[in-house]
Order: sequence, then structure tokens, then C-alpha cells
Amino acid sequence: MTASTSGPVPTKGGGSTPLPDDGMTASTTGDVQTTKRRRTNSRQNVAGWLFVGPFGIVFLALLVLPIGYALYMSLFQKSLIFGTRFVFLGNYLKAFSDPSFLGGVWFVLRFSVVLIPVQMAVSLAIALILDTVTSKFARFSRLMIFLPYAIPTVIGALMWGFLYSRNFGPIADVFGAFGASGPDFLSSNLIFYGLLNVVTWQWAGYYMIILYAALQGIDPTLYEAARIDGASTWQIIVRIKIRLLTPALVLILVFALIGTLQFFNEPKILQQLAAGAIPDDFTPNMYAYQQAFTLANNNYSSTISFALGAVVFVCVYIFMFVTRKRGNFLS
Repeated sequence: MTASTSGPVPTKGGGSTPLPDDGMTASTTGDVQTTKRRRTNSRQNVAGWLFVGPFGIVFLALLVLPIGYALYMSLFQKSLIFGTRFVFLGNYLKAFSDPSFLGGVWFVLRFSVVLIPVQMAVSLAIALILDTVTSKFARFSRLMIFLPYAIPTVIGALMWGFLYSRNFGPIADVFGAFGASGPDFLSSNLIFYGLLNVVTWQWAGYYMIILYAALQGIDPTLYEAARIDGASTWQIIVRIKIRLLTPALVLILVFALIGTLQFFNEPKILQQLAAGAIPDDFTPNMYAYQQAFTLANNNYSSTISFALGAVVFVCVYIFMFVTRKRGNFLS
């Protein structure tokens, strides 16, 4: 064993050099380590901001600032007599008593009630079928079903406008071959169902991919245990697969609700082909577009956009509140 010594250490000249205190040494070492850690954290923070910075600039310039400016504009009213004047919530009171705005909101709400269950049923059925098929044909089918989502909305709407045409569309030709007249999905009576088909075709593949990915994350031993207990294929689908898909179903339902309430692209493209079946106030977004780019009423257009945002927020909040209370909207 080596005895520990303390006190002065003799030197060659007969003097003595005091040993450094152990507490002071530990304190100095700790300070050095803390300084190094702070420098490392500072470098990491700088590197992180350098990576996030370009996105942050674009996010602020193209999203936050335009939204803030639109909100600012919605608080003013511009007229030839009085000029631009501050009206605070006057534009919002006008919007929620405007028959054109309220009519558009009523349409998208009715459209959502029909469209969303159809989209969810179609995408769920396809996902369940593809989950049970493991051949190469299933991979090709997933790609083909997802493909409509990859097609730009403008092109898809134009394509369906051609298919719906009673003059040169293939649907009219098929019915004409049997001596019958085909349905006019661009008429005022059937435009609801024509748009329903277009939007379902456009988005069902995207929702199918979400549900299919959720199905792939389910432990297959659950299916084996259910089969051992005597469960049929239909019971496994209803009592295991669909139950475990609830979070994914809630996700796509929220996506569909937000997207449908902001309905714009498809009716705007088909408006020129529908011969008066789609007016300028068909949906709230189309009404806002008319106010801004046809009537140059930018203040009221901004108000309509924020009023629609309030409607979307309320609808989504009510749905999330109800499903949170119940725990499972399928139960």
C-alpha cells in the first residue's frame, strides 16, 4: 500500500511546494467539462438552426405573414364613398348572415356527410382485401389504386369532365350503343353525384395506403390466436382488424373532413363544363375566389376565408371531443 501524503513536498533547493488540494482539482475539472459541454451544445444549436433556418424563412414568408395580412385585411372594409375604414368584426357578422356563404357551407356539410363514409368504406374495403392477398398482383394493385392521388387535381377533373360529356364522352357512347341516353353528371340534378365520384376516385387510394400501413403493423399472432379459438375470417376482420384500425380511421376522417369543407379544385375546374350547374358561390372557397378575383373585394374575401376556417375548426373540434369522450367512435 502507498501511504497518502499531504502538506508540502520537499524540493531540490530545500524548499517545499504545496500539493494541490483535491477539492480544487475536482472543481477545476468540473468547470472544464461544463465549458466543453456548453460549447458542444452551442455548436449543435447553431447547426440545428442552420438546417431549420431555410424552412423557417419560407414558412414565415409564405404562410405566417400572408395569413397575418389576410387577418388584418378582414378587419377593414373598402368602399368608393368611405374609402378604407376599420370595422373590426363587421365583416364577420356580414359573412355569417350572407346567404351565399351560408349556402356554400351547407352544401359542403351535406357533401361531407355523404362523401366521407363512402371514401372510408371504399378505402377500408380495398385495404382489407389487399392485406389478405400477398401475390405480386396485390403490389401492382396497390400502385394502381394509389395512382389517382398522384395525378394533379386539375388533370383529374378535366379527365372526368371529358368522361361525363354527353356530346363526345365514352359514357354517352356506351349508353348510345344500346339506344339509351346516358346520365348527365354535369347537370344541376346530378352534379352532386358527379363530384362525389370524382373526389372518391381522387382520394380513396391515399386513404387506402394509410389503412394498409396500419394493417401491416398489427401483430399476426393475434390472428393465429383467434383462429385457434375458432374465429372465422369475417370475425377476425370485424373484431380485430377494424377495431385496431380505429386510430388510422380517425386520422383519415379528420383529413377528409378538413379537405371536404375546403372544397374548391374539382368544382372550379368543372364549372366551365357544367353549363350553369356550378355557380360562383357553390362552395365557400369558390365564393371567396369570386370576391377576390372577380369583384376585387379582397377584404371580404379574407373574411370569408377566416370564417370558413372557424367552421372547419368547430367541426373538427366537435368530432375530436366526441370521439375522445367515447374512446372509440366504432363502439
